[in-house]
Amino acid sequence: MYSIGDLSRRTGVKIPTIRYYEQMGLIAAPERSEGNQRRYERSELERLAFIRHARDLGLSIDSIRDLLALSQHPERPCGEADRIATEHLATVREKIAQLKKLEHELERIVACDGNHTVGDCYVIRALAHHSMCESEH
Repeated sequence: MYSIGDLSRRTGVKIPTIRYYEQMGLIAAPERSEGNQRRYERSELERLAFIRHARDLGLSIDSIRDLLALSQHPERPCGEADRIATEHLATVREKIAQLKKLEHELERIVACDGNHTVGDCYVIRALAHHSMCESEH
């Protein structure tokens, strides 16, 4: 049995986040000791590690909930899990494309030599006038 502090140390998940995951139904509410301390089973430690890894990959709480439910049925086909991961990958790729546009625009506006007054500063002008940007971002 693990205390909430043990779970936190072993998984790197902060205690308030563990409580939040309990409230969201991602991990089961644990038994309580006589001193009213939460006591978690090893299965909840493993489940929390799964959640932590999924969150590190940027998956949403809803996607994690679905994946956890799927993981309870190892005999089923993995099509739904693949769909969730594929959709998330598409979202990540969209974000990367957006970040590349931002990077390009920032590189362009900071290319100024810095030898102008603030009134003539391209950075200030570009931020004040979105029309000076090459693309939407």
